[in-house]
Amino acid sequence: MTARGLIIGAAASGSGKTVFTLGLLRALHRRGCALASAKVGPDYIDPAFHAAASHHPCLNLDLWAMRPAHLATQVTALAANADVIICEGVMGLFDGADTGAAGITGSTADVAAHTGWPVVLLVDLRRQAASAAALINGFRRHRSDIDVAGVVFNQVAGAAHRAMVERACAAHCPDLPLLGWLPRDPALALPERHLGLVQAGEIAALDQRLDQVATRIDENVDIDRLIALAQPSSLSARTVAEPPLPPLGQRIAVARDDAFAFAYPAVLDGWRRAGAEISFFSPLDDQPPAGDADAVYLPGGYPELHAARLAAAGTFLAGLRRAAGQKKWIYGECGGYMTLGRALEDGDGMMHAMAGLLPVTTSFAKRRLHLGYRQGRLAIDTPFGRCDSLFRGHEFHYASILQATDGQPLFHAADAQGRGLGEVGHVDGTVIGSFLHLIDRMTTD
Repeated sequence: MTARGLIIGAAASGSGKTVFTLGLLRALHRRGCALASAKVGPDYIDPAFHAAASHHPCLNLDLWAMRPAHLATQVTALAANADVIICEGVMGLFDGADTGAAGITGSTADVAAHTGWPVVLLVDLRRQAASAAALINGFRRHRSDIDVAGVVFNQVAGAAHRAMVERACAAHCPDLPLLGWLPRDPALALPERHLGLVQAGEIAALDQRLDQVATRIDENVDIDRLIALAQPSSLSARTVAEPPLPPLGQRIAVARDDAFAFAYPAVLDGWRRAGAEISFFSPLDDQPPAGDADAVYLPGGYPELHAARLAAAGTFLAGLRRAAGQKKWIYGECGGYMTLGRALEDGDGMMHAMAGLLPVTTSFAKRRLHLGYRQGRLAIDTPFGRCDSLFRGHEFHYASILQATDGQPLFHAADAQGRGLGEVGHVDGTVIGSFLHLIDRMTTD
């Protein structure tokens, strides 16, 4: 099956990319389209909404954090059973990591150039009208290696507003397809919290809301013309022999619920391809990791919103401590790292005892944003690699460290420019963790 892809980009964050992409996915699903979706960049929350809208898994595409061969594998997986791939961009079209020099930043434009997929530009018309034509032309001409193939306008105030924009586009970019006009409608917005949208699984009547958005797009966007712009990827089909991260064990117990939802499908699928068996358990339901598992993975998520419930989950915590006592590898990322610590202070300033397996106490009451791509060089030997093995990932949280005992760190960290950030994370025997979300190893295929 030769799948054709299309990227939904925007001039800036907050333009409505996610809601538009979700409505488009649901509208195509209702038509019976063989569909796949992707999200540019390091994002856990939006892909869950994609999956809810399309009823198919969503994969991340990240040119900064992924080896090119890994990204090609992701594109191959998307195309395996699809006619159309809809890829949602990140931030503004040309926004990405600050690498300190020209080159790959992981921007939506970089992914468009690498895959060969055209871009449909979503333009937010709040506070502008005829000026939109100048903005569109600037985006079309900024890079010759990408194709801005069409435009959809969002936040249209009414008929007069639309007419002004149409006249400007007819005069200054007459060859660009104007694919649709979405009116201002606060009812279409999705609820948000500190790391982005409230998780898909937490929103009541989500299906009805997605259908509402899909109907609005059906009424206001020429979907057939939009999909006709899609093109096959220029990447060759490829499967990477080695997974993004080596398996943590042969039988890996993975925490999965509203407190631990941030696990990349590519990592879990890579472990399966490498022969590992994966089981899931819910700490919020006070479930322990499977007794026959030889490793435990606590992904990131929102433990800070469920700290009291986790502290009371005696069976879960005892299961973690038992696994640690049996010298099984236990790995915690971000929220998982916080849970492996001694205590977690919630947003109200209440302290809750956690697993006590790592010598760190964290706080969500004393908030400070930590955001950006990260490079992590292992400071010890782990199942992920030998000491000095290099990985790429990202950091995105508001938690701070209240107390930490000096000891063995997990990584020597650096930002996207390679500037050192010092030692991060903790190690205690076979229990390891840090605030970094790992995406891929940086080895040569």
